[in-house]
Amino acid sequence: MKRNFNNWLSTFKESIADWKYYTDFDKVYKNVDILKFELNLLNSLIGSTNIEQDFRVLVAKYPEVLRVIPILLAKREYEIKITDAEGYRIYNFMNANYSIEEYVLFMNNTGLFDLISRHIIRDLTDYVKGVEVGLDSNARKNRTGKAMENFVENYLVKLGYIKNRTYFSQMTAKEINRLFGVDLSNLNGEEKADKRFDFVVKTPDLVYGIEVNFYGGGGSKLNETARSYKMIASESQNIQGFRFIWITDGQGWYSARYNLEETFNTLEDMYNINDLECGIFAEKLK
Repeated sequence: MKRNFNNWLSTFKESIADWKYYTDFDKVYKNVDILKFELNLLNSLIGSTNIEQDFRVLVAKYPEVLRVIPILLAKREYEIKITDAEGYRIYNFMNANYSIEEYVLFMNNTGLFDLISRHIIRDLTDYVKGVEVGLDSNARKNRTGKAMENFVENYLVKLGYIKNRTYFSQMTAKEINRLFGVDLSNLNGEEKADKRFDFVVKTPDLVYGIEVNFYGGGGSKLNETARSYKMIASESQNIQGFRFIWITDGQGWYSARYNLEETFNTLEDMYNINDLECGIFAEKLK
């Protein structure tokens, strides 16, 4: 029986955030622990009444303290670009490329000396933990995709599939051809030259290439994703021994519903979380 797109879309979930979605504290603590020696050296400058001179002495004795300065500005890169009335500079904090006086200028003009000398913070290690929490929020988009992949993988395991025996993750078209003799060269386009699928499931009769994603928010990428998977669905129809499956969810699709509907009407094997929970997807993989 043909499914109704609007009914299907109405079951899309608002979120699949798990316990680790908002902040990965293990990652935060690990990142700070790597820098704790240098941060503690810089702690000696807190409350300094002559911070420029104390900084010069500290860097002369422990030049490695420079490498923690970018994270104080919430930057992971070791190169920081500055443009002012004097021109354009690229400060390197892993391998110093300027004199100590230039780094003193940097600390002054960015406000870091003020932050440290005025005792606005009591401990740079704790301060950087807060910075890391903020930076970690930028990874939430990636964690949403990973959470969706975990959800689908757990489902495959519940169905009795065994990793690297009957199901595989992040497998390329070349690997599919090598292991199962299924030629995916008909998936045209330079970007698909070695297409990688989130999961590949091997049943006695077919090889299933599965793409998985979740979109909690809208954006232009959704329309492109829908068009791309519609094309893959069309191109894979005549590939013997292979079926393409797309599992997607998230209310971000409401903003791109028309392109999603076009793909829904083209791609028979298109599912959401509700389909998995109701066992519809399981019927396909029997």
